[in-house]
Amino acid sequence: MSQEKIAMVGTPCEIMAASKIQHYTDSPIYFKVGLFCMENFSYSYFTKLLETMNITMDEIEKFRIEKGYAFLNLKNGEQRKIPLTTAKTVVRKNCNICVELTSETSDISVGSIGSENGWSTVIIRTEKGEKIIEDAIKQKYLKAKELTPSQLKLLERIASNKTKTNRENIENRESKARPVLYVRDKTDENIMEENLESNFDDLRANVINVGACVLCGACEYVCPEELILIKNSKPRKKRKKCPEDCHMCFSICPRTFVPINLRNDLKGVIGDYRKILTVKSLNHNQGQDGVVVTTILDYLISNNIVNQTLIVDKKDNLAWKPIAKLTRDIDEIVKASGTKYSVCPVFKPLKQLKER
Repeated sequence: MSQEKIAMVGTPCEIMAASKIQHYTDSPIYFKVGLFCMENFSYSYFTKLLETMNITMDEIEKFRIEKGYAFLNLKNGEQRKIPLTTAKTVVRKNCNICVELTSETSDISVGSIGSENGWSTVIIRTEKGEKIIEDAIKQKYLKAKELTPSQLKLLERIASNKTKTNRENIENRESKARPVLYVRDKTDENIMEENLESNFDDLRANVINVGACVLCGACEYVCPEELILIKNSKPRKKRKKCPEDCHMCFSICPRTFVPINLRNDLKGVIGDYRKILTVKSLNHNQGQDGVVVTTILDYLISNNIVNQTLIVDKKDNLAWKPIAKLTRDIDEIVKASGTKYSVCPVFKPLKQLKER
């Protein structure tokens, strides 16, 4: 059993990778905070889109996406907006085959959809998640109220629309012989047989080369021979041959076959859950959507429930470029609050931790 207990924050694909890591390995990930996510943008292409508006990443103080627009609050006090129909031209290809909005294999899921301004919708999915939220409320970290039926209906409608649209994208891709493995309906026995016959070459052919890689870095993290590295925005393997008895990179990728206990059967468009609340922080005000994620991480660290948190911050020398880090420093967690709207190899710090 891992000595570390880490709380991580991630998008639906990153949370699925974490869940598969927990399923197949002795994982240090103890608690998963999943984010609501429609899609993420290519950092380089989004930068080029901003250039057409005479804006640079350095000028942006805060991003926010709502009501059909990407709102950009600039450091000079000005606000600019981009229609999502325009912003979607720089969405990463793998986002178009994601059928999850609400990070369904997390312990709790957090997002703004359904809640009023300044509050967050929190979907509690596990017994562990329920206890942590209840205790955080008792200790005055958070305040909460029930989500109204109309708020829940809005959340379910948006989740359903994403699933429907991207299911159509998946069918279109597969009709052109571009596989989307993670939605395949297979038994666990068949999945194990497939995994035992697959290695990085199969991962490259079925995920990376067809534009399905989510760039989470899980393959790099679990490779026991350290043959995989993330380079030029995709996983690559050193020339050395993979061991014949190793199939880890293929098994834990969030875009390969999913075990039955982690699979979305689409009967519930937001997945299984125990309770849904709308929640606001009582301890923090820097961030967005009630600052709930930051406050939950504060609670977990302050009560020694986890040793560290796995979060995504911005690079100091490159505006809005996301970078993953491990920390137990509350000030650092607060500094990293807010959505980055782009991706990075989120599991890279775990690889560094494993090496140490």
